[in-house]
Amino acid sequence: MSPYTSLYTTLDEMDLSNWSKELQTIIPEKLASDGGHGKMTGWKEVLSNLPQITPSHTELKSDVEIGETTDLLDVDRDALIEQLQHFHPWRKGPYKFFGIDINTEWRSDWKWDRVLPHIQPLKGRKVLDIGGGNGYHGWRMVGEGAELVLGIDPTLVFVMQYHVMQRYIGDKKHYVLPIGIEDLPENLQCFDTVFSMGVLYHRRSPLDHLYELRACLRSGGELVLETLVIEGEEGTVLMPEGRYAKMRNVWFFPSIATMELWLRRCGFKNVSCVDVSVTSLEEQRTTEWMTFESLTDFLDPNDQTKTLEGHPAPMRAVFTATAP
Repeated sequence: MSPYTSLYTTLDEMDLSNWSKELQTIIPEKLASDGGHGKMTGWKEVLSNLPQITPSHTELKSDVEIGETTDLLDVDRDALIEQLQHFHPWRKGPYKFFGIDINTEWRSDWKWDRVLPHIQPLKGRKVLDIGGGNGYHGWRMVGEGAELVLGIDPTLVFVMQYHVMQRYIGDKKHYVLPIGIEDLPENLQCFDTVFSMGVLYHRRSPLDHLYELRACLRSGGELVLETLVIEGEEGTVLMPEGRYAKMRNVWFFPSIATMELWLRRCGFKNVSCVDVSVTSLEEQRTTEWMTFESLTDFLDPNDQTKTLEGHPAPMRAVFTATAP
């Protein structure tokens, strides 16, 4: 049985049967693809060979913790770590996995702690998490009582990491789909809260992205948007001519006032910037679970207030707004 079977039933109950039928075709196609890297077959094999373990407990509110070391019984802990490492790089987390600390590149829990106090309570809400990676924040949303959390991310290794966790959590309220926002039906207008965190600056047209987000929300629903910003007045925007912090696929970094203007021009109400933070070397870094380059490699070694290209170092802001 597909791990998404219960999702299809849920969508049918939400009068989204057409989308349910589309996903029943799209998801198997996406997961049958190697995405050009040739690793999907290996990932599926490792996933199917993970040991049968019954977690003694699951915690999703204060962190994401599945079981403890004593649950492993006859399971070889080192072999289990080796299996988990097949899904490298682990970028969002951290996870406590049967006593194994999956120390991810990002301290996503720090971001969650900054965001949570400023948003509408998630209890009973239907939530869409755009670009949610392996679903770390989605698990925290379930911990806050969300009725349904639907994460989407086209990066297949992140989707497979979600399946690793879901194998042991077995929660029918949280799903990560191997699709992008362009694969969503138009004018869903069914989610109570939509998150877009770390996505806007990867979109060639930020205003079109805001309209896409608005179309996913019911009237009165809340948008929670986090993006890179720069200092400046209304109208100030940075568009890197080349790379930014070694990233190619970046386009627009607005000032806070400009971002608020964009949201208002796209029809959102109650627009507010609720948090601003400079990304630290402690929040984003290389670990044994993500051994590629990270933030320290992207900054000027002689001036960490600048990227290697001379742009301002990453500063992120969180905005909330209400759909009309």
